Amino acid sequence: MVYEIGNPTIDGAVRRVLEGERLDRTDGIALVAQPIDELAAAADAVRARLGDGTVDACSIVNAKAGNCAEDCGFCAQSVHFDAGVDGYDLLEPEEILAAARRAERDGAQRFGIVVAEKGVSKERRPEEWERVLRAIRLVREETAVEVDASLGILTREEAAILADEGINHYNHNIETSPRYFPEIVSTHEFDDRVETLEVAKEAGMDLCAGIILGMGESPADRIDAAIALQEVGISSLPVNVLNPVAGTPLGDEMGESAAITTRELIRTIAVYRLLHPHARVRLTGGREANLAPDEQHLPFEAGADGILTGDYLTTEGQSAGEDIAVIERAGLKPNTDANEFDPEDVKARAGGDGGGAGTAGTATGTTTDG
Repeated sequence: MVYEIGNPTIDGAVRRVLEGERLDRTDGIALVAQPIDELAAAADAVRARLGDGTVDACSIVNAKAGNCAEDCGFCAQSVHFDAGVDGYDLLEPEEILAAARRAERDGAQRFGIVVAEKGVSKERRPEEWERVLRAIRLVREETAVEVDASLGILTREEAAILADEGINHYNHNIETSPRYFPEIVSTHEFDDRVETLEVAKEAGMDLCAGIILGMGESPADRIDAAIALQEVGISSLPVNVLNPVAGTPLGDEMGESAAITTRELIRTIAVYRLLHPHARVRLTGGREANLAPDEQHLPFEAGADGILTGDYLTTEGQSAGEDIAVIERAGLKPNTDANEFDPEDVKARAGGDGGGAGTAGTATGTTTDG
């Protein structure tokens, strides 16, 4: 495939990507300044060449809510802020299974068990750790979805156990660039997150790690975050957009919307596709709050090929049927490899029980808000 539009920066980047070369920070900075229409089309061409023409869907359960000791400025579940979120202890394995079954019904390929705290500790909270392991086994036994986990900081022993239990991807977002991270979090460091990703990867798990856009970071920070993820080596890159929650520092600062425009979001997605040509670039939390209904398909025409469907940790998402309609509007189709489902059946439920939400505390969603 020869891709030429007459823009030497974009043409050269596409050629090098398709030849197997990894682009670097200099490339990213140059690309983010290119005309958005040309950049989006190039990213889409790379996705079409290297991808499978599908959009992979994942969904998660907020398995333990609130009372997190960390002070992430975007998080409604931190004990440092009063965002009006009701906390609850770790769900029973059967409740987690019920959420996984809803996710499977709605076409999710993978299902993540998320705990909003610094880490589920085998040593400090052995009963909670064992409950998580029972939930993993139950979901693997009773559903066809891949089981992922987002349990915070891991020791090498814990990572090895999770890998042996069959965890497919370990999620631990880096949130933003190394430079900007201290502006968002003070109770731990950027390197702590990278270390957990490295521990999970060494244990044999694939990595799902991404960022949150619109927190006041610069375009260069967005590139630096993607480069940091290159160095770690990820297979899924969730791109969240800040959904400001009142009572959190960023919620009070930003008001009702993130500090990023639709064009900047599309531009960033396109550059991420070129910097991570073989990863699932996954549009996740905050998209409904920051994109109009008739704009949601645009990131999928700029290289995105993954989505998080269902509700989020502390906020509601749209229905799974509406998500499939967005995917199809972009000329793509849902991935049905791991979960053979009928997209038309899911869309038919869009007006009613089409999303991932269930009873309180078991809604499937993303880690954007916690």
